[in-house]
Amino acid sequence: MDALYAPQSRSERLIAAGRVVLAASSLFAVWLDPSEPAKYAHIAYSLLAAYLGYSVLLAVFVWRLAPGGSWRLASHGFDLLFFLLFIYFTEGPASPFIAYFVFSLVCATVRWQWRGTLWTALVSLTSFFAAGFYFGEILHDPAFDLNRFIIRGVYLAVIAVLLGYLGAHEQRTRHEMAMLAASPSGVPATQDDLLREQLGYAAGVVGAPRVAMVWAKARGGAHHLASWNQGRLEWHRTGPGELERLLAVLSPEPGMLCPDTRGERPLTLMTSPAGVGRWRPVPLPPEVKAKLEPHSLLAVRLQGESLRGRLLFCDKSLMTADDLLLAEIVAGVVAARFDLFYLTEQLRQTAATEERIRLARDLHDGVLQSMTGFALQLAAVRRLLDEGRPTAARRLEEVQRLIAFEQRDLRFFIAELKPPESQENASASLESRLNELARRIEKEWGLDVELDTEALPTPLADGLARDVYHLLREALFNAARHSEARRVRARLARREPSEITIEVCDDGRGFPFEGRFSEAELARDNRGPKTLRERVASLGGTLELSSGPQGTEIHIVLPLKELPDGSVEAA
Repeated sequence: MDALYAPQSRSERLIAAGRVVLAASSLFAVWLDPSEPAKYAHIAYSLLAAYLGYSVLLAVFVWRLAPGGSWRLASHGFDLLFFLLFIYFTEGPASPFIAYFVFSLVCATVRWQWRGTLWTALVSLTSFFAAGFYFGEILHDPAFDLNRFIIRGVYLAVIAVLLGYLGAHEQRTRHEMAMLAASPSGVPATQDDLLREQLGYAAGVVGAPRVAMVWAKARGGAHHLASWNQGRLEWHRTGPGELERLLAVLSPEPGMLCPDTRGERPLTLMTSPAGVGRWRPVPLPPEVKAKLEPHSLLAVRLQGESLRGRLLFCDKSLMTADDLLLAEIVAGVVAARFDLFYLTEQLRQTAATEERIRLARDLHDGVLQSMTGFALQLAAVRRLLDEGRPTAARRLEEVQRLIAFEQRDLRFFIAELKPPESQENASASLESRLNELARRIEKEWGLDVELDTEALPTPLADGLARDVYHLLREALFNAARHSEARRVRARLARREPSEITIEVCDDGRGFPFEGRFSEAELARDNRGPKTLRERVASLGGTLELSSGPQGTEIHIVLPLKELPDGSVEAA
């Protein structure tokens, strides 16, 4: 059974209910007027009663079980057999039960569309004309009326043709809906791939051998013309002049259709809020004819958030107003796909920019800070060497150890740039890295560092752990380099289920300004640690800073969200 056929459970229930109504009303009509049928009355009554019982049983069966399979063909054949018997035992071709054949045609159309209508019409008309030949030529029935016989035969044939067309139209509509629903998913890597995919999709749905697309980005820029011809794609950029001429000759309404463009002023259909109407455009410019060479043309508006233009379908035979409506739906799908592609492209560019900014911050907070410390240490060693002191060798060893620590930190940094499956720093937890950082600062700067991470039981996602590490590193290095502090305390805690706090306090001389300041106030006056503020803002957090002669206190709050694996990351 073709997948495009109607959902059988609903259609079979409708047919079963109609069969019961038809059988019951026929039996009731015969009971009201016992003069019909005149021949074989008792057989006709028995057949009608049997058919009513069969209809009721079949209706109960269908409504309760909703069966599938080949039984539909069997019940359809059984209906036709009953109807032939009714005609034979009632009045032959003049029988009022000829209407039962119409019921069979309708059932066949609902079940199998035009194919079912065709075969049922062949069986019904063959049976009807055979009955006419039998009653008129063999039995010489005086009740046989040739005029009535011909009219009834033509009546059945016309109904069969109309129902067949309806079935074909329904099947085509379902095919188009299935094609629309089969729109490609995912985001292609390049615009060439997107054009090939979407123009091929549009051609398949509308049934046009050639499709062209004229568009420009919504914010302006170069116009583009792409053409698709049975899998072959060609497109180029051009200035607005040539393609604006193409757009100018098309209907200003959402869509236009010209079944034959070869005339000087071809008659054209257009869509508008009032419906589909006629419109006589100006002739197509010669360069447009040379570029597209359309024998027939259907153009619809292409309007999205990121682009505007026209989608052109060329050379489809027998274009109708239905194609206009279908093409407008397709144009909406294509515009949405281009919006998705351009939005994804913007997100990729934004992500790349943010990654470059993050790398710059990490290098500034890491390597550059360490290089500054190395330079100061080496300057001190040089003075010791100039003075001839024996402690110079020991200071050089300290610098060597610090460089080794920095090499390991660079390895961590490089590993973080790799995809998650290739990371090699699984053994280096956030706590161990922070403890090592504290030891390095103590050796490098002579600063007493107190680190408290016991109030953070929940594991952090890799990205958040990296950001927290660099936040603390920047804050600790700032205290060591600028505050002349002797002692610094850093605390990391989970204050609420949805927040993590970072506190860094030192006993240095503080900033040139005094008081407690929010992040907005610091940004407004361009005060405080700029790199730290930018990093906190990128994570959606808040920062407060207190500064005075007794030291500096930095309070950072980061929002969290829980991941499926139980870890948390920045919200």
